[in-house]
Amino acid sequence: MMIKRIIFATGNEGKMREVRMIMEDLGVEVLSLKEAGVAVDVEENGTTFEENAVIKATEISRLTGEVVLADDSGLEVDALNKEPGIHSARYMGYDTSYHIKNQSLIDRLEGKEGEERSARFVCVIAAAFPDGRVMTSRATMEGQIGYEERGENGFGYDPVFYLPEYQCYSGELPLEEKNKLSHRGKALRLIKEELKKLQEV
Repeated sequence: MMIKRIIFATGNEGKMREVRMIMEDLGVEVLSLKEAGVAVDVEENGTTFEENAVIKATEISRLTGEVVLADDSGLEVDALNKEPGIHSARYMGYDTSYHIKNQSLIDRLEGKEGEERSARFVCVIAAAFPDGRVMTSRATMEGQIGYEERGENGFGYDPVFYLPEYQCYSGELPLEEKNKLSHRGKALRLIKEELKKLQEV
């Protein structure tokens, strides 16, 4: 099966930069929704990261007849009963800035130290094919919620996500380094390996 191009179901330019860096050696054109001329808002009403990624990928593949990758990712904070979880983007409202969201997490963990601040980024990527087949990959990046925002790299919750192993925040990692460690980077590489196998068939 020759895959000529893939639509990645996002309009987020930061995310597209990460995706293109990881997928470039696949030899396939990777387009964002906007570049593919797709203007559709898929309602992600699943209860897990897997369900939401599959809903988005299959719907856009059905509409376009193309191979579509979609991710659903979020932040799980153990002390907050794994919030914000699948609601990470909607946490405190779509239009609320991440600066406010990040500060809210810091405030809610006041008095907690070290392991009590454990958290992880989760990413599930679904690949949907025009013939109805779907495959998924899942990966995580473990860390803690920091005590302040740090770093200009990354987006969303990156500036408040501390990596004890590297003694820095996700928002301080250079993009290439982040792609090696991040939940999305790992999940993308897993799905890329599956796509490579299909290319060879």
